[in-house]
Amino acid sequence: MSVLEIRDLHVSVETEQGAKEILRGVTLTVRAGETHAIMGPNGSGKSTLAYSIAGHPKYTVTSGTVTLDGEDVLAMSVDERARAGLFLAMQYPVEIPGVTNSNFLRTAKTAIDGEAPKLRTWVKDVRSAMEGLKMDSSFAERNVNEGFSGGEKKRNEILQMELLKPRIAILDETDSGLDVDALKVVSEGVNRVLAGGEVGALLITHYTRILRYIQPDFVHVFVDGRIVEQGGPELADRLEAEGYDRFTTPATTGA
Repeated sequence: MSVLEIRDLHVSVETEQGAKEILRGVTLTVRAGETHAIMGPNGSGKSTLAYSIAGHPKYTVTSGTVTLDGEDVLAMSVDERARAGLFLAMQYPVEIPGVTNSNFLRTAKTAIDGEAPKLRTWVKDVRSAMEGLKMDSSFAERNVNEGFSGGEKKRNEILQMELLKPRIAILDETDSGLDVDALKVVSEGVNRVLAGGEVGALLITHYTRILRYIQPDFVHVFVDGRIVEQGGPELADRLEAEGYDRFTTPATTGA
């Protein structure tokens, strides 16, 4: 069973004024079969955590460790992290002109598994996953995310997750920009991936609405680059009722 361990992670980003620390000592363990929700106000460092784990070059890890099943994630290139079983569903999925969805998915699957999937089985798996996400079959031959609506891009991210079968899935504000119907479809897709208990999930969100469909085991509140409170699903309900003000006042943060 896979385990992602983050220990005392500090991350900075370069600005015109110099290096600015974003993450200030994050410690978190995500195991296969667990769903962890990361919640917090804008600018609290939630997405920085996601992109630092994935290896975005914009972010510099200044101290701390990230391991996946004991292997040093920070020593891996971006593609090595993906092959090791890390998956990031981006808040703003990028367009890839000239590359069709079907070619992209099969190439990615081949890179992860070390061999190409059997074509007949693969086509069936892709078709089934697309039907589950209510994606028209024509999307398989369209260029990746090119001309897609926001909701279509998010469905395409979850299609990738279903087919690539990661060990740890990081979902960065997957609910942003989705209407109620699309949110439900996307959430059902995520739940299908998580149902087997073999995938750990880190679900980053501002709001509790996606948590009505994807039940978290743990909720972590991010403020100013730190986890300031942790709990179960009931903590998300409390945040919905009370907001983040009690965490951001000077008396609470010590500012």
